[in-house]
Amino acid sequence: MGDGAKLSVIAEKLNLKNFTSEIDLSQHEVHLADVNRPALQLNGFFDHFEAGRIQLVGMVEWTYLKSEQSKEERIKSFDKLMSYDIPCIIFCRGFVPDDKLLSHARKRDIPMLGTERGTSEFMAELIHTLNYELAPMTSIHGVLVDVYGEGLLITGESGIGKSEAALELIRRGHRLVADDVVEIRRTSSNTLMGSSPAVTKHLIELRGIGIIDVKSLFGVECVKENQRIDFVIKLEDWKRETEYDRLGLEDEYMEILGNQVVCHSLPIRPGRNLAVICETAAVNHRQKKMGYNAAAELYRRVQDNMSK
Repeated sequence: MGDGAKLSVIAEKLNLKNFTSEIDLSQHEVHLADVNRPALQLNGFFDHFEAGRIQLVGMVEWTYLKSEQSKEERIKSFDKLMSYDIPCIIFCRGFVPDDKLLSHARKRDIPMLGTERGTSEFMAELIHTLNYELAPMTSIHGVLVDVYGEGLLITGESGIGKSEAALELIRRGHRLVADDVVEIRRTSSNTLMGSSPAVTKHLIELRGIGIIDVKSLFGVECVKENQRIDFVIKLEDWKRETEYDRLGLEDEYMEILGNQVVCHSLPIRPGRNLAVICETAAVNHRQKKMGYNAAAELYRRVQDNMSK
């Protein structure tokens, strides 16, 4: 096992019933985000069959089994299907496998799960869940906050003030996603999703104060389970000899899991209000996505003035 999504996590997230309760779902993993409806396999066609996919039994498969096959033929078809190393079989629409099928599943150590939901609707959510759970992941030392709907990842050396900036943002009505360690998943070619490890979820560490529970102190409206990462602010100590970008005509980027994310280096100096700067950066980033760039507008005005 390893590098796969635990079946127990998928079953919990999708509220699936385990017909084979003797089988420990935490010992089973899924390694493919694709799903298969085994209508052809139940009819004996196994060419190009991908056994690593979750098998989904919906109305078509169930009706075929009930109307076209005898009980012996049904068991034979499922026995052939379960001779492959499939992750599990999920029955939709409240269908319940009979005792013979369950007995074969237990012998093969193949979990059988069930849901009351419609097949197409459930399949869409299952694929979405699998894509999230199987996405490439990394961990970054930093703080992730939802600011005006924009995912802001704050990074920097330990003790530079990331958590303090996040706390001020929370007090101003924004939402905490993760503090100290941010788990980042690349859920698509251009999407990075950040979340908190279970151990530190909703918690912030403040030096001199200790650990505080944001959810308990400020309410559930101040926390969020996960958030797309839209841009990064890197906090660093102010150095007089360093040249800092004052116009922002060209964006700088930080690479995370192969994706380029806009990154702003923000020098820390007494008197600078980090929360206000972070809010302004979030609004400015959203404005750029909507097609307006203040730096480009200034450059245009200067060029127009010079041409006159």
